[in-house]
Amino acid sequence: ANSRLQHEYVPSAHLSAACTCLAWAPPGGRPPPSKDGPQRKKRKSEVAEVDKQLDILAIGTAVGSILLYSTVKGELHSKLDGGHDNRVNCVRWHQDNCCLYSCSEDKHIVEWNTQTCKVKCKWKGDNSSVTSLCISPDGKMLLSAGRTIKLWDLETKEVYRHFTGHATSVSSLMFTTVKPMNENKPFDGITGLYFLSGAIHDRLLSVWYIRSDRKEKNAVMSFTVTDEPTFIDLTVSEVKEEPVKLAVVCRDGQLHLFEHILNGYCKKPLTSNCTIQIATPGNDGDSTPKPVPILAAAFCTDKQSLLLVYGNTLQPIIEKVSLNTTESHICLIRDVQKVLSLKTDVALMKVKTPVVNSDTKVLVPGIPGHSTAVKAPSSGKEKKKSKRKPGETEDSIEERLGALDIDVSKVKTPSGLPQTDSFAVLLVQGLESNDAEILNKVLNTRKDHIIKNTVARMPIHAVIPLLHELTKRLQGNPYSASVMVRWLKSVFTLHASYLSTLPDLIPQLGMLYQLMESRVKTLQKLSRLHGRLFILITQVAASERVQDVAEVNQTAKLVYEDESSEEEGSDDEMIADKDSDENWDEDEEKEEQSDEQDMTVEKEINGDSDLEPENESEEE
Repeated sequence: ANSRLQHEYVPSAHLSAACTCLAWAPPGGRPPPSKDGPQRKKRKSEVAEVDKQLDILAIGTAVGSILLYSTVKGELHSKLDGGHDNRVNCVRWHQDNCCLYSCSEDKHIVEWNTQTCKVKCKWKGDNSSVTSLCISPDGKMLLSAGRTIKLWDLETKEVYRHFTGHATSVSSLMFTTVKPMNENKPFDGITGLYFLSGAIHDRLLSVWYIRSDRKEKNAVMSFTVTDEPTFIDLTVSEVKEEPVKLAVVCRDGQLHLFEHILNGYCKKPLTSNCTIQIATPGNDGDSTPKPVPILAAAFCTDKQSLLLVYGNTLQPIIEKVSLNTTESHICLIRDVQKVLSLKTDVALMKVKTPVVNSDTKVLVPGIPGHSTAVKAPSSGKEKKKSKRKPGETEDSIEERLGALDIDVSKVKTPSGLPQTDSFAVLLVQGLESNDAEILNKVLNTRKDHIIKNTVARMPIHAVIPLLHELTKRLQGNPYSASVMVRWLKSVFTLHASYLSTLPDLIPQLGMLYQLMESRVKTLQKLSRLHGRLFILITQVAASERVQDVAEVNQTAKLVYEDESSEEEGSDDEMIADKDSDENWDEDEEKEEQSDEQDMTVEKEINGDSDLEPENESEEE
């Protein structure tokens, strides 16, 4: 009634064997305790209370064991082991209460005797894992489903009917009618009944009809919802004219209500009569209303009102809502934040400033202006010995403290920003507080490596605000735009994978797209203009260069003439050159003489001169 947590139970092996499914035992006559202790007689009033109250809860685990937990006693009643060797997917109690059915990933269905905690019967239910079970209203048949749906006869454990089922594994099965619509024929307990099934990742809920013949295996009708169904509740139709009411909670947090009389085949999928959503009012600081997910819904006993469970899974709110099916869409406004003590969406990047006494001096490592001399690491050979040499004095404490003192005037760098290789924290602070001064200083950085490091180290949630800020600045003067483009480039290269996962990326970056397109439109014309201007300017510059060059003096500085032209040449030149020519002739004659002498000497040595008279004539 007041949405308070009444009871909490954590199994001892909850970390290694997580709970996978639950089922309440039908009220009345719970199985006797497994310990054989002295039992006192119960008074009549006690028996009546027990009959109404739900007590035993069967809990399936991921390792294959099933726990029976007594909520009245607040302790574990018994444990069923040895049936499954894999995850239990579904548990269902039989109406006679001492019997429990379970199915598992290990493809088997197990029938348990809860009094003896032993396996009564075990059989293979499917070729793949069995994910869901449902017991027929008369308790003689059992529906099981992996992907295909089978109806078993519980006495013989044989398949009575097959149904095609779903493409994915079935998550819910339930009977929608107790009696057949056609009341003329004798009723065998199962023929003529309808049941409903829903599967994971499947937006259609199928309704199946159990016929007397085996031929028809397909669904009779289907209900369509907006997302995968996570919770289904229905009111069972007991009279022929009474419609089945169906409440389906989807993964997207919406609740769909259907009301339909089941009377044979329907080709088109049926849409919901009414959709219910819950949202926050959207006042106090945050102007946009936010959706509140509905977690579960159940019909009350009068079939006219619903219990809704919504909000946070840690602290859900339970509320009774009366149904008004005239409207096709209802949005309930609830202020969840006032009710919830746990605030979930507190931003992670809120920087807290420590409370510091004004007299104390805080030493921060690595601040520029720290006046202690940094010593180079000494090599291994020169390890200092702890013992001081005699005559050496130790530094006084006063000197040491003086060495540690930080000169505050040196800390502030001229640019106003600390010297660092990234401004990620500053940028996030600026974006959150919308501080123009911080943003100007950070975004006007021109060093590429700093921009890259900043974008790489900033948290993911700040990427979109940064893009909005850059878009705003791109609209300004072209000078600032040239700096912003560097930021844009690194944001898109480093965070492309994150951006591509956002469903509403196009509306968020619409302005940026338009800006880019308008800039790029003129690019072709501008580049053509640039080309033409470039040709003109280079031509003008070339012609100016030609005019500036001084006239070249055409007279030769040096003329060299061959011997053939000596005779034709002027007499003056001959006179000027005479001396040098004579000198040349003399030199040549001397060289020739010396050569001849060398030759004769050689030949005499070799003994050639007498033997070969031809050589002599050549020499002459």
